[in-house]
Amino acid sequence: MEVGLKIDLPEHVQAIIGKLEEAGYEAYAVGGCVRDSLIGRIPGDWDITTSAKPGEVKALFARTVDTGIQHGTVTVLMDKMGYEVTTYRVDGEYEDGRHPREVEFTASLLEDLKRRDFTINAMAYNDRCGIVDIFGGRQDLKDKIIRCVGDAMERFSEDALRILRAVRFSAQLGCTIAESTRQAVSSLAGNLKHISAERIQAELVKLLLSDNPQYLKDAWELGITAVILPEFDAIMKQEQNTPHHCFNVGGHTLKAMELVKPDKVLRLTMLFHDMGKPLVHSSDEEGRDRFYGHPDVSEEIAGRVMRRLRFDNDTIGKVCRLVKYHDTHPVLKPANVRRLVHKVGNELFLSLLLVQEADIRAQSTYKREEKLEALLKLKEIYQDILRDSDCLSLKDLKITGKDLIGDGMAPGRELGQVLQGLLDDVLSEPEHNTKEYLLDAARKLRRQYNTP
Repeated sequence: MEVGLKIDLPEHVQAIIGKLEEAGYEAYAVGGCVRDSLIGRIPGDWDITTSAKPGEVKALFARTVDTGIQHGTVTVLMDKMGYEVTTYRVDGEYEDGRHPREVEFTASLLEDLKRRDFTINAMAYNDRCGIVDIFGGRQDLKDKIIRCVGDAMERFSEDALRILRAVRFSAQLGCTIAESTRQAVSSLAGNLKHISAERIQAELVKLLLSDNPQYLKDAWELGITAVILPEFDAIMKQEQNTPHHCFNVGGHTLKAMELVKPDKVLRLTMLFHDMGKPLVHSSDEEGRDRFYGHPDVSEEIAGRVMRRLRFDNDTIGKVCRLVKYHDTHPVLKPANVRRLVHKVGNELFLSLLLVQEADIRAQSTYKREEKLEALLKLKEIYQDILRDSDCLSLKDLKITGKDLIGDGMAPGRELGQVLQGLLDDVLSEPEHNTKEYLLDAARKLRRQYNTP
């Protein structure tokens, strides 16, 4: 242990540790909160480990929740905030590659820290003892190394999710993975097939939202993506012999993720935007690679993979729409831009512009300035459209289905066709968006559709 180094514990955490110590027990902040405090990050959660058993913890605090009492965890509630307090434990045999069949409580902090995944997550702290760092976590933090506690093969055999977490932590912290840990990851990556899709998704998103989403390449090199995202392996092998690109498809994808801001929808869009290229690849007579129709194929792959990984429908819908239109570059006239905004959705159009900029900047320098100038012009036209409050969707029309029914039109499929026809008109000529004009136009469309 190292006395003298001070971590500023939150008031509630100090109170919980203090009360446990007053009752004769040991108690420490432990794990990620200690790690983050040491590198100047504000911890998202504060976990506490103690020699007190769950029943003893519950007896000391007025408000608790049995969140994982079979594994020794009790959540202590203080001012509507919850803090997980877990008894020192030794894990029994892991029977499913994720969870121990049983746990055994222990009075030893050392035994509890020995079961943790990485050295940087196996440190404990309280104000009385300072940092307890038995496995060299502070030095590994300083050296930016992800290293397993003890035997890496054993740690990953216990919980296969740790295999992906190793890469995720390396991406979040800008660390390299120790060679012995890398070898174990590579040997046991296949065990990730036993991990639930929801867990895989959570770790993948954290990796993509890190400062280093390009570390996904490590996951590929170590055989992780072959198990959880084989579609990525395909693009890592796909060359693109064209003056527009200086990387293969996978390299371009990694660079594009780096160049877009850390937003879940945007990073996922860049991950999937070219995933259809291997399936549509062809070469012309001069040996130049072509990828006709790749946005539509990429959209299909994005939807399929995200459903497999149990993403929510809202995220799937937004990512798929952006992937579908990421390579759409309209003639730079207001009517064409309005039509594209209508297809993409006004709420997503600025995101599309960010996607297209990252896509361009991740390409070669060939015609890059021309492409960026066109993108800037597109944005300017879009801003003019917003300034003028142009109609961009059915809800912006100055007429409704109720108005058409009141004008004598029967409800049904034809009514929808007429509304769409009116929208097409207004997207081209926004000044036509008046109730008087639209009623007259609707009557003409009804005759055209043979609507009574």
